[in-house]
Amino acid sequence: MQIDDKPDAGFNDPLGLLSDCHRRVERFLGGLVRVTDDLRGGVLDERYRKALETCLHYFQEAAPRHTADEEESLFPRLRASTDPRAVEALERIDALEAEHLEVDPVHAEVNQLVARWLSDGTLAEADRLRELLAVLEKTYGTHIAIEDQEVFPMARAVLPSEDLAAVGREMARRRGLYPELSWLPAE
Repeated sequence: MQIDDKPDAGFNDPLGLLSDCHRRVERFLGGLVRVTDDLRGGVLDERYRKALETCLHYFQEAAPRHTADEEESLFPRLRASTDPRAVEALERIDALEAEHLEVDPVHAEVNQLVARWLSDGTLAEADRLRELLAVLEKTYGTHIAIEDQEVFPMARAVLPSEDLAAVGREMARRRGLYPELSWLPAE
């Protein structure tokens, strides 16, 4: 597992890049589930330890940028749109933002348990970790589907190209990159 896998889209296609990030969320969440299911809190060998460290790092570092990309760059532009499709989607967008807040404490507890597993070498609360991961799987399953299948296509249809370009630039800045230099990696 690598966090810096090259995405299919770049900052010139911010909606594609957001969707690429969803694939990483699914992959790293799947990695946490696999390690938890395989070991059930047991002793970590080097391969499982590295997988947990990578997944934990992703959810602590990269995932919050994705949330900011949506909440600070994309969603405000959709809210400002007068296009009837965007106006109709506002309740859905509000619900998506509420889900971001709902999963924050779940992520915090997952991060705490995984960090404990990494430091102690075993985890007595593996059942609790698996319960929390199941909550994230369910929430992200529907959340990602709504964004990928409804919100992002609608945003592509209603937002002017200048707005989409601004979203891409803001995403790049959040990562300390300069989007006008197309050879830079996305994350």
